Amino acid sequence: MYQRKRRRPIAEINVVPYIDVMLVLLIIFMVTAPIVSQGVKVELPQGKAEALPPDSKPPIVASIDAAGEYYLNVGSGSNSDPLDLEEISVQVGAMILLEPLRPVVVKADRSIAYENVIQLMVSLQQAGVPSVGLMTDSPKEK
Repeated sequence: MYQRKRRRPIAEINVVPYIDVMLVLLIIFMVTAPIVSQGVKVELPQGKAEALPPDSKPPIVASIDAAGEYYLNVGSGSNSDPLDLEEISVQVGAMILLEPLRPVVVKADRSIAYENVIQLMVSLQQAGVPSVGLMTDSPKEK
């Protein structure tokens, strides 16, 4: 008599379609990620803000007064003449090339528009500043 061979079922999963789907998703995310992430990179503190250490170099302070005028203070020297964003970018870029680890801080009047602060921070970022700090007053005790 003729006996029929029993075939074992193949227990393999075809992963090629899954790989194709994952590659398509990867390409979509790679294309859309630069479009979605716009803005200025700011490192926010985790807790209470502390003053700069006394042995650190004096910071570069870019200021905005209540009238919307931009100023640049370097260490102990201060500039009493208002500057435009291009001048600040050029001057800060030159200082950062000489001293890359020097801290940069933005000091803005509380009544100034948020847009002016962002424009200054973008200008500093284009000058090559790796991170920008925001200067604040300490709260008054009651």
